[in-house]
Amino acid sequence: MRPTGCLPIAVLSAMLNAGLSWVPMLAAPAHAQSFPSKPVRLVTGSQAGGGTDITARAIQQAAAPMLGMPVIVENRPGTAGMVANEYVARQPADGHVLLIQPGSFITISPQLNAVPRWETLKHLVPVVQVSTYDLVLVAHPAVPARNVKELVAFARAKPGMISFASSGVGSNFQLAGELLKLEAKVDMLHVAYRGSPPAILDLVAGRVDTMFVHVPTVKGHIDAGRLRALAMTGTQRNPLLPLVPTIAESGLKAYEISGIEGILAPAGTPREVVARVNAVVGSALATPDMKASWAAKAIEFVPNSPEQFAAKVQLDYDRTTALIKAAGIKPER
Repeated sequence: MRPTGCLPIAVLSAMLNAGLSWVPMLAAPAHAQSFPSKPVRLVTGSQAGGGTDITARAIQQAAAPMLGMPVIVENRPGTAGMVANEYVARQPADGHVLLIQPGSFITISPQLNAVPRWETLKHLVPVVQVSTYDLVLVAHPAVPARNVKELVAFARAKPGMISFASSGVGSNFQLAGELLKLEAKVDMLHVAYRGSPPAILDLVAGRVDTMFVHVPTVKGHIDAGRLRALAMTGTQRNPLLPLVPTIAESGLKAYEISGIEGILAPAGTPREVVARVNAVVGSALATPDMKASWAAKAIEFVPNSPEQFAAKVQLDYDRTTALIKAAGIKPER
C-alpha cells in the first residue's frame, strides 16, 4: 500500500520528464511552514509620525514575539501611498515584506496617482484589516468658525478663500474635504502635502486653514488650543472628543466618511503565509495591551479573514470611484 499523500511513480516520472515542473508545487507548503525565516519588513506610505506609521509601530512591538522574528517598520512616503504600494508589489511573494496602509492609499490612490490606473487586488493580496476610524475636522484658531455651520457660512460668503490640507491627492483626508464641499455646496481650496506631518505643521502655523485628520495625531494640538476641533466625520461622537459633534449632527445629515487600515502582501504570497500573518496580527490585536492602545486612539479592530478584508477593499474602491467622479477629482500627472 502506498503511503497517504505520496504520488504514484508514473505521475512522478511524467512530472520529471516535463522538466521538474512539480517542484514548486511541492515546495510551496514547505516554504510557508518555514515562515518567517528572517526579519519581516512592514512597509508603509505614511511618514514617520503619521497615522498609519503609529499603527505600524504598535503592531511591530506586539507581533514580533509571536512571529519569533524582528519586525521592521519601513517608511516609503510619496504619491499618496503609491511609492510604497508599487515597491511592495515588486518584492518576493514570501511574506517577509508586507504593506500596511490606510484604505485610501489602496483604494483611492491607485485611481488618481498611477499611470495606467493601478489594480490593488491584482498586484497585492489583502491579509488583515487592522482598524476602523473616523476623522476630525480641525481649523486654525484664526479661522472665524467654531463649528461646521459657521465654516460653511464663511465658505459660502467667500468662495475659494478657505483652504483644507491633506496628505496628498487621493488620500482619505482629501475625499473627506471633497465630500464636505459636495454636501454643503461650497468652494474650498485643496492643498496637498506629501504626508500628514508637514500638513499639520503648516496648519498649526496658520499657512492653511483646515484639515481632516486622525484624532491621535492632533489631539495634543487641540488640547493646547493650537487647533480647534469643529466636527467628526463618523456616525457617532468620538470618545476622545466627546463634546465635538458629528458633521451629520451639524446639519449635513447625509455626510459620513470613515477610514480603515490594513496589511497586504505581494500577489502570489502562499495562502498559508497569508493565514499565518492574519492569525498573528489578530492575536496581537486581541491582547489586553493592544486593545487598550487601540481604545486610547479611538480606533476599532474587529477580527476578519483575508477574504473579508478583500471584500471591504472592493466595496470601498467602488464607493470612492463614485465620489471621485462626483467631485471631479483629477489624477495627478
